[in-house]
Amino acid sequence: MVPRVGILGLHLEANAFAPPTLEADFRAQCWEEGETITRLARAETSHLPAEMAGFYRRMDETGPWAPQPIAIWAAPPGGPIDQALFLRMLDAARSGLLAALPLDAVYVASHGASSATGDEDSDGSLLAMIRAVVGPRVPIVVTHDLHCNVSERLVAACDSLIAYRTNPHIDMAARAAEAADMLRLLLSGTRVFKAFRRLAITPPSVTLLTAEGPYADLIQDAEALMGGEVLNASVTGGFVFSDLPKCGMTVSATARSQAAADAAVEQLASRAWNERHRYVANLTSLDAALTRAKTTSQTLILADVADNPGGGGRGNTAWLLQALHEAAIPSVVLGLFVDPALAAEAHALGEGALFEARFNRDPSEFSLPFTARARVTMLTDGKGQGRRGNMAGRQFNLGPAARLTLEGSGLEVVVISLRRQCHEPRTLEMHGIDIAAARVVVLKSRGHFRAGFAEFAPNERILEVDAPGLTSPVLSRFAWKRLPRPVFPIDPTP
Repeated sequence: MVPRVGILGLHLEANAFAPPTLEADFRAQCWEEGETITRLARAETSHLPAEMAGFYRRMDETGPWAPQPIAIWAAPPGGPIDQALFLRMLDAARSGLLAALPLDAVYVASHGASSATGDEDSDGSLLAMIRAVVGPRVPIVVTHDLHCNVSERLVAACDSLIAYRTNPHIDMAARAAEAADMLRLLLSGTRVFKAFRRLAITPPSVTLLTAEGPYADLIQDAEALMGGEVLNASVTGGFVFSDLPKCGMTVSATARSQAAADAAVEQLASRAWNERHRYVANLTSLDAALTRAKTTSQTLILADVADNPGGGGRGNTAWLLQALHEAAIPSVVLGLFVDPALAAEAHALGEGALFEARFNRDPSEFSLPFTARARVTMLTDGKGQGRRGNMAGRQFNLGPAARLTLEGSGLEVVVISLRRQCHEPRTLEMHGIDIAAARVVVLKSRGHFRAGFAEFAPNERILEVDAPGLTSPVLSRFAWKRLPRPVFPIDPTP
């Protein structure tokens, strides 16, 4: 029998402090339905989430199958999905599943940290709907970003949850391949058992790197457990900015016996809790960053982690921009500054134009205005293909973009129209910037830039700067409303 496998995906990291995510946000990044998904997943490159290519490739390698793609929706991190939009998406997914019946299995490639303005557990709602449509015996396997918020309802609705194990995320295709193997195992009749636990820890995302540190140690432990009885062990750091009761670090396991699943979760959860003191952000003050920038003789990267569009930041705070411009530090590059009005003005003026560049002409709490005389050095349509990290070989779209050179300091700013984090060097290189020749590179990104920009600066020349923004790792600065309390590190002794 050739298995018919339904395919769905919802990618959004929902920041409760950001404006709602609308249909236009999904349309600008990825909104695909039906057989187009299969064509793109098997193409040399596409704008689909990387899981799609990995899942299709592994399923193709392991035997005949009949993909039944329903929908893949992906938007840049932002506020919760507009509720009316989410209900339309849920209805479309339900209709697509019903039309595809009978199904032998379902693969769901979701980020796992979405929410809607009227649904705190949109990922759980999606999985519960899928289970209701396909029935209790059809295997469902889900992949999630490790920055996800997992609900008990989602765990109950699926047969296995598989989370990323690298941060920066470079293993999406590998985890999707693991999901394909899990589905093949389930389709063969193998029975699996699950265990799950949530911890009162909401780690700042800068503490969740997997090259070294507390989270890296946990991931290594999880990988050591896998094989034999334990089929998968996943430790997720969570996404605290969703500000929901389901936020928090979680541990889950899929195993051939309940005892093995329970034991794996107990071991990992115990270590995570006992080492919770390690999940505290260590940031560099703006003054200290400026001092280092003035004295550096090799390329220095300043990560504007508090204004990370990859976590729902708006990408338009000007604290670092203004400070570096006023300090007139030579050979400074900043990317990517999200300001569609400024990008449009630069395009209207044309390359070579000298004008008064007004950043943030509609200021908000964190996005204060900044003005400087600037020259339009280069214009692009913002479309390109990544070459490193989690964007390697994938298409991206920044919207109409401009490279501006500020008079007086020579500071180079790449201004874009669509909200995207700067974690791929091609986004700067396509604007004529020689990154290796820069003295200071300011990146509006939290951690994914480490995979993309590793060739330009080692860890000791990367500073995570403490500045205001919607994704500040200093969690005590936020007015939490729905987060379960007490929780570490916001509350010292939960």
